Amino acid sequence: MKHLSLSKKRVVLVGLILVLVAFCLFQSSNIIVNAQMGTVVSAVPQTSTPQVGQTLTVNLTIANVQNLYALDVTLDWNTSVLQFVSVGLLLGVQSHPSGVLYGNQISDSVTPGDVYVQQSDASQSTGEYHLVATSVSPADSFNGSGTIATVTLNVTNPGHSALKLQSELADQPEPGEATSNPIDHQDSSSAVNASVIPEFPSVIALAFLVSVVTVGVLFSKRALKKRLN
Repeated sequence: MKHLSLSKKRVVLVGLILVLVAFCLFQSSNIIVNAQMGTVVSAVPQTSTPQVGQTLTVNLTIANVQNLYALDVTLDWNTSVLQFVSVGLLLGVQSHPSGVLYGNQISDSVTPGDVYVQQSDASQSTGEYHLVATSVSPADSFNGSGTIATVTLNVTNPGHSALKLQSELADQPEPGEATSNPIDHQDSSSAVNASVIPEFPSVIALAFLVSVVTVGVLFSKRALKKRLN
């Protein structure tokens, strides 16, 4: 009976290890895929399963861009599920190291060396946020990855809401030229499923189940020892 209990314990532990290894491989594959996609503009919610009454943060990010000088980004959501609260711009990496675009500060007018925000408007009636911004010479162009803006929404009702993202990117004009060229990229939209009852991510739920089974096996082993004694 002792050997049987130890065998069960080993099976459970091996299963837990396999779950953790599979999760790591999944995360690694996502990193590799993203690296191969080139420039990507994404809408990234802090969770895909928010609860009604919670505040949801959606980061608008850009990855692997070169020579970025201007951007036009639109985010759409389901107004019956989500309600707009606020937006935080992370433009001007001098002030926001994790942001994008170079500029001394955000400006609502074309000021040399600043980031000119032509439009930053949200409409709850249409469920849309629209941002248009550009660096102003002599500011440099932006290279790399960063967060464009953070949109905060309230979860008002249960249901499904797509977070549809559309964007246009432009590079820095050549010296003596006034026209920018578009930057090839991909838009990555997302979605959330709001609920009243909290939902667990599948990997976490599986890991929790394995942990419960492990504890159950250990208690069963102790109970068996007491009976034998």
